[in-house]
Amino acid sequence: MTFGDLWDQRISAFLLSPSQFLSATTAESFLAELLRELRNDKANDQLKILLVSVLLEHPTILCPSVSVGEETALELMSVFTHTAQKSINLKCYVMLAITNIIICTSCLASRTKMAEDWLDLLLQTIQDTNDYRCGLSQQPIRTTACDCLREMETCNPGLLSQKLEVLYLLKHQETTVLHQSYCLLYTSGLKNAIRILTDQNDVTDLEFKSVLGGNEGFAWKNNPTPLTLLPINMMVQVPTLPPGLDCKELKSIMSSLLEESYLLTPVSQSALLRDLVEIVAMVPGLSPALFKSQLLRLFGTAEIELMHATLFMKDTFTDSLFTAEDENFLLKRLVGMSQHPLLRIPEKLFYMDCILHFPENRPISSTSEESLPVLVTPRLAASLLPTVFNDSATMLCRLNLLCLVHLEADEGDADKGISYLFGHIMALLKIIDNDGSREVVVTSFRALFIFLAHFNGMEELAEKLISKLCDLYSRHCRLAPHLIGLADQIQERLDDPVWSIKLLSGLQKRIMEMPPLQLTIHNLSWHLKVLKRVAKEGQITQRNTVYLLLNVLINSNLCERGNWQVGNAVLAICRNLLEHPSIDRVFIELADLLQYMSAHYDNTDIKDHARFYYTLLTNLSWEKLTVVLAKGPDGGRTKERSHSAIMAESEGLANNLTVHKTERHVLQLIKVRKENSKSTLTSSESLGENEEERNSLEVYQEQFQKPGFGSEVTLRYNLTHAEETDALFDKIFTICLHFELKDSNYGKISDIHVPCVFRDRRPPEVSVILKPHQPYPTTLCVSAIFTTQDSRSWHTRLPDVSVSFPEIFLPVPVPPNMPCKHKVEVFDRMWESVASGNPDRSDISLFCFENGDKRLGDLIKTHFGSYLIGEKQGERSWKVLYFLPPMFHVLMMIKRAEDAVQVSIATDNWELLPFVNSHLQNITDAEQ
Repeated sequence: MTFGDLWDQRISAFLLSPSQFLSATTAESFLAELLRELRNDKANDQLKILLVSVLLEHPTILCPSVSVGEETALELMSVFTHTAQKSINLKCYVMLAITNIIICTSCLASRTKMAEDWLDLLLQTIQDTNDYRCGLSQQPIRTTACDCLREMETCNPGLLSQKLEVLYLLKHQETTVLHQSYCLLYTSGLKNAIRILTDQNDVTDLEFKSVLGGNEGFAWKNNPTPLTLLPINMMVQVPTLPPGLDCKELKSIMSSLLEESYLLTPVSQSALLRDLVEIVAMVPGLSPALFKSQLLRLFGTAEIELMHATLFMKDTFTDSLFTAEDENFLLKRLVGMSQHPLLRIPEKLFYMDCILHFPENRPISSTSEESLPVLVTPRLAASLLPTVFNDSATMLCRLNLLCLVHLEADEGDADKGISYLFGHIMALLKIIDNDGSREVVVTSFRALFIFLAHFNGMEELAEKLISKLCDLYSRHCRLAPHLIGLADQIQERLDDPVWSIKLLSGLQKRIMEMPPLQLTIHNLSWHLKVLKRVAKEGQITQRNTVYLLLNVLINSNLCERGNWQVGNAVLAICRNLLEHPSIDRVFIELADLLQYMSAHYDNTDIKDHARFYYTLLTNLSWEKLTVVLAKGPDGGRTKERSHSAIMAESEGLANNLTVHKTERHVLQLIKVRKENSKSTLTSSESLGENEEERNSLEVYQEQFQKPGFGSEVTLRYNLTHAEETDALFDKIFTICLHFELKDSNYGKISDIHVPCVFRDRRPPEVSVILKPHQPYPTTLCVSAIFTTQDSRSWHTRLPDVSVSFPEIFLPVPVPPNMPCKHKVEVFDRMWESVASGNPDRSDISLFCFENGDKRLGDLIKTHFGSYLIGEKQGERSWKVLYFLPPMFHVLMMIKRAEDAVQVSIATDNWELLPFVNSHLQNITDAEQ
């Protein structure tokens, strides 16, 4: 694997889940690695672009504060300055990253010196108009600089309000394809400058002209308050300048921009027109007639962006710009485009949506809901009639539009149109009857909902639909969820629930009339879902439902089979019946059903619930039943309590069956020591006499390849009570400790079971076995479930347990009787192997520290004794070897020099070096 591939994997992992990636390192260290690699001259441009993409996607994660953002931006500015001129793409990406960081980390809003320097550099870049100085190859740099300035102006409106003269001059001078970038930058600055003026009182002609001719520093130099977003909402009153201002110069600028607009791309034209519309709306001295010359071109456009800008213009200026003829023509244009054969489906849907939300000159309704324009008549919309050959989205959108058309049409046209739409709905149901696909079924029921939402008051059509749907269900009971959903949505949409009740009643009747041969296990599950929904309706009699359930259970083998799903579905119906207002009419039948289930159903859980419902039915009034069974707003049980004895008993039962949550920590894990599990070889694996001459490293490598070799680290903790716990928890039993990892660097940790923990006894010791995939520090999230003396179950969270880097160290796993010289030989050969190994994984480093007057030997024995391989007294040097499961090593050669102690470090995983360095730093800090 190449170095670039390694970075590719790391960047992909970070972008997939930044929090999980940073659990194995820190944002600061990862950012430092990124910047270091960006400064590396040997790295290619493609790799550097990949690195910069991280700062484009997640700037605030790697730069959480203004200071970090400023330092990072300064580093990137240095990278930008030293990047070769030929690396155009890389320079553009770096420019975008710097701008992104400056904005997202509030460096721009905080007016930092670095942000001002970057703005100056961007302005200098765009002043090379027509590529006179840097040449045509640098054109993308200027384009990116314009985009960066425009983004900064958008996020801090008014930032360039004192640079309008120079921006206008640059726009006028630019004759290349970049002219549109300069146009958009200037227009954005002009709009925001005028918007800021609208907040001032008594704006004079001099102040107005000074804005248009501004050529000073950035706005924040003279503005003591921070700039904020200044959006214009055309739905409310638009802020305007005072009337009477001299607008000749501004009008000339506007005319010039409009004359040049046709040279821009559709997206840029749309943005330009929107800005200009807002400017005209804010300046009373400018007439909307400025746009009159553009209307003919805009009416005939096939570009969605320009059509959207045109509708925005119409919504803003209405009849002050658009005549009735213009309005009629525009609507016909929208109708034609919504069925154009060369357009894609999303584009057609856009045009139909524009018809539904068309900004009329004189709208009848002022609400933002869908309301059809007066000019959209059945004749105009005749070409939009839905057919079964339309795709789902188009058909539903057309159906909704035509329903609105014929809802408001004259009686003759309305009858014909509604008849056609009803025939369309019946055709869809016929397709379902012929085993239509799931997509067809979903689309058809959505179409049904749209039709009923508009024409539910037409009783004859509504009755026909109910009859057709009931017939359909008789042949295809798999439609049960769709029919239930339709009933629910219609009942929610309409104030009158009559149609939904008639549908549910009809479905209940069809189920009762079905022959026994159709009541198979598969079909019965669908019927039970329908009957459960029917049981919620107080206006539908339920005696037939109870008779059917009792008959099915008695005359079939359902009870003997003990199917939990079927039994639970029957109980769900019974539960709804308990809350039914006419429960007294089915009291005896329901009691018989519950009693039969509690005695004969071959499932303990179903029996218990049936017995519980039977007890409630026979002991509580209907009013108390509704209180007991009522659900709270969150779907859980209501807080109200009944004073009956049966309620008290059920409450006690619920308390015993519920797992309660503690308000604070009850238990904690106290670290004892680490046991080096599976870190040495067994005696049967020791070196024999005939093997002593063999290379020790080869022997070690043979053992290294064995399955499970050195794969576990065991940490020991005392499980004790946390401080200040309730006396209720002084004695707890059957504790189950559950561990969750915050990263993927370790394998799953098995639950640990502890019999009991008493406050006045010695705490039990638990062993936590870690199986590392990558030997990095980690944090364990621990929770526990336990039982108290009153037989209640509790869930509590324990304080998180941190596993430090040194806790993962294991001595080198060699046979216990291996001679010291062979251990040294293993060390030396491994050092040579690391030094000459794969540079993508292996690395060598150096750490130095001052030991002062303390004995170096004592420090070595204290901190490295368990991992010491060899010692040379004469040379005052030591060799230390750490094994980090599953398969990594850290080797150290410690030697006293004249003025410091040198620690040479070698490892077969260079990613461990930051952790090793921190470990050594902690040791030396503790000794000083």
